[in-house]
Amino acid sequence: MEKSKSSFTKGIAAGVVLSALFGLLLMLFVAYTGAYNIAASQDHSPFVRWLFSTTMNNSVAARADELETPNEFSEAQIDAGAQHYKAMCEHCHAGPGVKRAEWAEGMLPQPPHLVEEAAHWQPNEVFWLVKHGVRMSAMPAFGETHEDAELWDIAAFVKQLPGMTTSEYAALGQQAGTHGH
Repeated sequence: MEKSKSSFTKGIAAGVVLSALFGLLLMLFVAYTGAYNIAASQDHSPFVRWLFSTTMNNSVAARADELETPNEFSEAQIDAGAQHYKAMCEHCHAGPGVKRAEWAEGMLPQPPHLVEEAAHWQPNEVFWLVKHGVRMSAMPAFGETHEDAELWDIAAFVKQLPGMTTSEYAALGQQAGTHGH
């Protein structure tokens, strides 16, 4: 009995190793033959789109949990965040009554329309995304060029986008200057 259990365990281990080796060879085949079309004019397959989206959502949630989120945001922070958003983010993510820039329509994956999508993210997650960006999505990391306080302002504003009217959006961020954007 003990010998058959040991053989079974060895068989399972060998199967796992062979499966991993096959997976590695398949990845190398795809990488070296160019079998996967990386053109931005063709969307990913549903599986690859799901894989990237799920990985991004879980990665952001895991890393943003370590951040200490302010208890509340002031109107001044939200207004400052609107200035930054309109200068840095609107061309890709749009806004109430404002479409994304024409050139951003050719991006894949499409940048999320934050008027709807911001409701699905916590403020610490929005901050993390703005600070660190997202690989293979054209979302830049603004943490190297902006202070954390500015990034929290953007997060405060983005969390206000769901349900914001066109006139409310237009009124925010109208103070002179956009801090060099």
